[in-house]
Amino acid sequence: MVATTVRCGVRPDFEDFVTACGPRLLRVAWLLTGDPHLAEDLLQTALAKVWPKWSRIADEQPEAYVRKTLVNTYSSWWQRRWRGEVPTGELPEAPTSGDPFAGVDLEQALAAVVRRLPPRQRAVLVLRYFEDLSVEETAEVLGCRPGTVKSQGAKALRTLRAQLSPATAQGTPHD
Repeated sequence: MVATTVRCGVRPDFEDFVTACGPRLLRVAWLLTGDPHLAEDLLQTALAKVWPKWSRIADEQPEAYVRKTLVNTYSSWWQRRWRGEVPTGELPEAPTSGDPFAGVDLEQALAAVVRRLPPRQRAVLVLRYFEDLSVEETAEVLGCRPGTVKSQGAKALRTLRAQLSPATAQGTPHD
């Protein structure tokens, strides 16, 4: 591989241009965004916009063209940016319930009942409600028919409702 010396300015090859002018353009992008990761994204986006037009602009002033593309891209990002959320140093107080251990009690009761379910019913509950798979996807994973998934799921939910007290059963998934 032959190393070529390329000055930033006039260059026919896009890769040589990026190698020679990339660090300076990245500094421009960083100064615009104030964030090193956003600066890299901005430069990559600008270079992706310029690349298809490279044969036309390579003989002109490509660095100026890319710099203008950087600024225009940054401007479009800034204009579209949603400003409804404002970061804050302190989080607001979370609402507290009467019993701070109620969630833990529910989780333990639910886990105990789920562990007592037959393996197929347990698998259906995990795939349907924890992994959020459809009936068809669950049937495919388990190697059975969709009707089997529905019936096993209904039996499992019925068992959960019957074995949990009415107060804790309110948190269980419904058919």
